[in-house]
Amino acid sequence: MHLHLLQHSPHHGPARLADWLTSMGHSYTIFHLDAGELPPRLADCDALVVLDGPMGSADDAEHPWLRRERKLVEQALDGSKPLLGIGLGAKLIASALGAVVSAGTFAETGWHRIDLAPDSPFDLPEQFDAFMWHRDVFGLPDDSQPLGGSAASPVQGFAWDAGRVVGLLCHLEATPDSVTALLDHQAPPAGCDTSPHTQPRDAMLDEPKRFDLLAPLLDRVLSQWLRSVPA
Repeated sequence: MHLHLLQHSPHHGPARLADWLTSMGHSYTIFHLDAGELPPRLADCDALVVLDGPMGSADDAEHPWLRRERKLVEQALDGSKPLLGIGLGAKLIASALGAVVSAGTFAETGWHRIDLAPDSPFDLPEQFDAFMWHRDVFGLPDDSQPLGGSAASPVQGFAWDAGRVVGLLCHLEATPDSVTALLDHQAPPAGCDTSPHTQPRDAMLDEPKRFDLLAPLLDRVLSQWLRSVPA
């Protein structure tokens, strides 16, 4: 399969997602929308991935290319190809499906436990730790199934259209390098100074094994996602 990846910041890249695609024999092209590249044509790929970014999902005044990206997301939802959103990408998908996207009560950064929803369709453990970097959250779109939630964010993800469309607020693709890039170059989400759900830099990076434990979780989600559409 050939996938198109939409990137919104040099510090919010695909991280382990790119390694997984290559290891599974898939090819991909990254489109840097923040650098002025136009969104691709959906017809030229087999699946679409919308990555995270530091902007809000409705920050059109500062990022006018978001309007074109939203149209592409809507086309993908109306089509039959797999669509995956992470962070900002999940917010764009949730909004296109009619869910409310807004600032959460607390910012959430670092490692936090997710409890799998009882009716979750995801092939994941009942509890697992994932990396977080957000303040905005979204509601569960109509006709979708929940991933589960953390203490600060009740909806950490969803699946829609029998798993063809997946949105993830959490970051299963995180690596030490990708988190270091965020910490070195990206301002933390608003509200981190007063949130009880944020962590200092050392707590995010001092246990490399946490990143290793994300790898099989990402593999499960991506494998299940790409199997959702018959070849």
